[in-house]
Amino acid sequence: MYRKIAILGSGSWATALAKIVMQNQSEINWFIRRQEVIDEFIAAGKNPSYLGAASFDVERIHFSSDINQTVAHSDVLILAIPSPYVKQSLNKIRRDMTHKVVISAVKGMIPDENVIVTDYLHKRFRIPMEQLGVIAGPCHAEEIALERLSYLTIGCENKLNAETMAALFSTPYVHTTTSADVVGLEYSSVMKNIYAIAAGMCQALHYGDNFQAVLLSNAIQEIERFAAAVNNAPRKINHSGYLGDVLVTGYSQFSRNRQFGQMLGLGYSVKAAQMEMEMVAEGYYGTKAIHEANKNINVDLPIVNAMYEILYNKQKAKPIIKSLTTKLQ
Repeated sequence: MYRKIAILGSGSWATALAKIVMQNQSEINWFIRRQEVIDEFIAAGKNPSYLGAASFDVERIHFSSDINQTVAHSDVLILAIPSPYVKQSLNKIRRDMTHKVVISAVKGMIPDENVIVTDYLHKRFRIPMEQLGVIAGPCHAEEIALERLSYLTIGCENKLNAETMAALFSTPYVHTTTSADVVGLEYSSVMKNIYAIAAGMCQALHYGDNFQAVLLSNAIQEIERFAAAVNNAPRKINHSGYLGDVLVTGYSQFSRNRQFGQMLGLGYSVKAAQMEMEMVAEGYYGTKAIHEANKNINVDLPIVNAMYEILYNKQKAKPIIKSLTTKLQ
């Protein structure tokens, strides 16, 4: 097992991952940007903003609001910062990263560059690809806090490193599997949020379960086409790391992207929905990133295109969704 583990981020997913890792590690380092949040965390023994059901032994946590301090004292970095803020946070790092193992739990892309996080880490910090991993699969933070049985897929090009990473996240209530398909898992993790927004919109517009099933079955086909065009590696798209993640994000009450879509379907503007939500809906940013990336690939993505029209071209949801229904099967 790795010696010194760090969590980068303070949201619900970062908190859930910290809970998991602390079952396998005697102590962890944890970067949280705001010192006042750290102070409240230490006083309460839990994250003051997220996952109140999860209690922590703060004596085993080395908190810091200085990302360079956390990086310097850690061998493995678990990156769980929302995608809109990843680049801003990482660009503050002044330490050599070439010997670090970095596991991305980010469910989005680097927005202004439209690249997946592992590609950005590889190019920006010269981290070898065999030291980069991703976390995927149907695993809501809220259910981790309640210790409900969950499944994670750990992706890494190096099999031994993938297995070591998987052991780090394996607990009685989290089962782990490994995969070499880093690119496919990352793109699937980005795109499933787009489809969850669509599912939420359709629910608000009174489309029933029958259509929701068609929507999500077409969604997984879009992911398969796009991932194959980007990197035609062997992958089983019906595996829980792909299909399972799409289903839980599209159907679950815990899905913030589904909630975001419901609000838009009810007539909220994008800005109003974002202001009312307490957490980032990654699918909003993912929609633009995938749409822009697809200009060079030209894969048929009718659901992504429909979401782009609504989210960025300010088209009304109802007619766009109605038009979309004729393109699915």
